[in-house]
Amino acid sequence: MPRLEAAQLLTGAQAVAHAMRQIEPDVVPVYPITPQTPIIEEFAQMVADGRCDTEIINVESEHSAMSAAVGASVAGARVMTATASQGLALMIEVLYIAASMRCPIVMPLGNRALSGPINIHCDHSDAMLARDSGAVQIFTENGQEAYDYTLMAVRLAEDQRVLLPVIVNLDGFTLTHSAEAVELLPDEVARAFVGHYRPLYPLLDTARPTTQGPFDMPDFYYEHKRQQDEAMRGVLEVFPEVQRAYAEATGRNYRGYYEAYRLDDADFAVVVLGSTAGTAKVVVDALRDEGQRVGLLKLWLFRPFPHAAVAEALRGKQAVAVMDRALSFGSWGPLFTEIAAALYGLPEAERPRLYNFTYGLGGRDVTPDQIAEALTLIQDARTPAVMHYLGVRA
Repeated sequence: MPRLEAAQLLTGAQAVAHAMRQIEPDVVPVYPITPQTPIIEEFAQMVADGRCDTEIINVESEHSAMSAAVGASVAGARVMTATASQGLALMIEVLYIAASMRCPIVMPLGNRALSGPINIHCDHSDAMLARDSGAVQIFTENGQEAYDYTLMAVRLAEDQRVLLPVIVNLDGFTLTHSAEAVELLPDEVARAFVGHYRPLYPLLDTARPTTQGPFDMPDFYYEHKRQQDEAMRGVLEVFPEVQRAYAEATGRNYRGYYEAYRLDDADFAVVVLGSTAGTAKVVVDALRDEGQRVGLLKLWLFRPFPHAAVAEALRGKQAVAVMDRALSFGSWGPLFTEIAAALYGLPEAERPRLYNFTYGLGGRDVTPDQIAEALTLIQDARTPAVMHYLGVRA
């Protein structure tokens, strides 16, 4: 068991900044936006204090930040950046390019609602904007997970079977600005785990010239997209390997694509992303004390989506409440559609009834009573219902 540092009281933003310091990326292009700003503020201070050797590039927009990140990445640098909300919306064009050029850029995302109306608080609409960009997406429940998965994200992104951008989601304000106990790894342990980046085709390697970012005619565009999709699907193999390597290096035992909490013998389940899982665990415990057989499935990996593993986890449940902190206007919630697709192939007798609950948009508090309401509703109802809006005023 490796020696761990004493737990520190850190915000999620500070925890991620410490992970970045230990990773010591070569280049970090930055542009501030709430609630991401304290991640880069903290990291920039560490660089200024000589605790980390990184070239910080101050750019004029998030579009420029991702553009600079792509340029540095294809040159052969280890690159990170961070953003939120409208910042991700502005850089989304270039995020697609980063993925298609197979740039292993790691980007913490302080989840925040998209405008309009203008709102700076948490929901997952920004992450869902990027769900088809080709970037891997990981969701975290607390500051400890945000720290750990930022370290793991670098190793995942840079694996030559992947070579894709990785977004590490942490709920804005709920995690970025809230302090809790976080155990940091010793610098030498973190750096040994991450290792040295060895770019496959660096643009500046003049001995092996390559073409980067060409115009792609119909002759090959389709094949390149298929290769990109194969790399994304390959994450399903690499992600557990990275988790196992992290457990061996640190003793922290993250296992699989999700955390199952009191799920094995549950008849009814709730599925969530992000910090809401902490509240859901409290509700599950309380309902268990009342004799209700309920459980929780908290996804870490959202892209690629682990359909087969999720289907196995929810097989045989009577009903499942899927909680979305984002709207897909005119359709079901983004998480709900993935769960429905995962369960589609199960035999009818083993396929749970599904219910979709939208909650927490624009930072609206999600309470234990609301989650209990969802779990109660799916037990009482006998046919799947239309989308429910938790905590919304009539």
